[in-house]
Amino acid sequence: QVQLVESGGGLVQAGGSLRLSCATSGRTFSSYAMGWFRQAPGKERQFVAAINWSGGSTAYLDSVKGRFTISRDNAKNTVYLQMNSLKPEDTAVYYCAARSTRGEITNYFRTTNAYEYWGQGTQVTVSS
Repeated sequence: QVQLVESGGGLVQAGGSLRLSCATSGRTFSSYAMGWFRQAPGKERQFVAAINWSGGSTAYLDSVKGRFTISRDNAKNTVYLQMNSLKPEDTAVYYCAARSTRGEITNYFRTTNAYEYWGQGTQVTVSS
């Protein structure tokens, strides 16, 4: 069983930055693909970014490309989401997710079905 704990959310003005962290339990973090999703009130959970086990393969939602960066530190069992130039439409609860797999990030990892484990989420609010 893998436990995921997100942190780093908060309230920020438009144009500001936040860095989300997702700390994981277990000794096999380096074998997991990791993803970030978000869910705004009344909307479905939406893919934001994903990274493979080595960090060598990533994918992003089109609307966050160039603003958000996903990264991981396998020594710290942690995945990060650096969010810059935040917009009010980025407001949501952000979730990290994990799947035990190696290989490249494909379109499948843009779906919630790809992931076995989920965190509880952290709120990000961007004011205009």
